[in-house]
Amino acid sequence: MPDGTRADAEEEVARLSTEAMWAGDAASRMLGMEVTASGPGTASVTMTVREDMVNGWGTCHGGLLATLADSAFAVACNSRGTVTVAAGFDVVFLEPGRLGDELVATAREVVLRGRSGIFDVRVARSADGATIAEFRGRSRSTGRPSPALSDPPPS
Repeated sequence: MPDGTRADAEEEVARLSTEAMWAGDAASRMLGMEVTASGPGTASVTMTVREDMVNGWGTCHGGLLATLADSAFAVACNSRGTVTVAAGFDVVFLEPGRLGDELVATAREVVLRGRSGIFDVRVARSADGATIAEFRGRSRSTGRPSPALSDPPPS
């Protein structure tokens, strides 16, 4: 199969998998998150910090920063056409997000080995590109095809 055809098929699997998963992700949608990009092993998700998202110090609650990163991680690790779940993650907060900030979480696949994967996610402020948080997620594929796919993903 020519490379272009395979790449096109992988992009289509990522698109369909993202649409199916995001349609059922009420938590991310309730927080106003939007998927702005997805592809094989990658994703970008945005969220604007609202008044109901700030902590007692007036900065974005760390749990919501982790949720934003986790949502981008979920899109990226489910982009290969199999239902994949988080096995764990670590997050480091580097700078506060503030009321009104548009934040973008950009996820990328670092490695896949068998049913396990590692993904890095950078959460940044859109206005100036400042890194707000760094997240490393560990994934585990269930082996089940995404409900969006009638056929298994290309191998």
